[in-house]
Amino acid sequence: MSLDRIDKTLLAMLQKDATVSLADLAEAVNLTTTPCWKRLKRLEQDGVIQNRVALLDPEKLGLSFTAFVLIKTSDHSHEWYQQFVDTVSEFEQVMEFYRMAGDYDYMLKVLAKDMQSFDNFYKTLVNSVAGISNVTSTFAMESIKYTTELPLSGV
Repeated sequence: MSLDRIDKTLLAMLQKDATVSLADLAEAVNLTTTPCWKRLKRLEQDGVIQNRVALLDPEKLGLSFTAFVLIKTSDHSHEWYQQFVDTVSEFEQVMEFYRMAGDYDYMLKVLAKDMQSFDNFYKTLVNSVAGISNVTSTFAMESIKYTTELPLSGV
């Protein structure tokens, strides 16, 4: 999909604040509201805009423990993969979940209240799926940069 300058401006504004009004969006890109609304609808229909959400502060909610969990498996069958994906996807503590290239097969970003909460998650995870051969966890001491804004300049 090709995005023009107007699309990129609209997307950048929405990434900063999804509550910005249609009138403000239209004014920022020198359009009237109807063509601006049509552009937004097209971006939604094309799947560029997936959701409009509220971003919550994990610290204020007591979720200040961030762990990165690296997993190796000895089973690479489709059946195992599907069971693993289904199981891990059900954990509300898993914020991000990736299949990796390199030394580990999967990586999870996990948010928890504290070490005990993470340990409970960990025990449940490793007992939920057979075939996990190695799990390594690292813990974030400080969040230095966090953003949900995609870099649109290279698009």
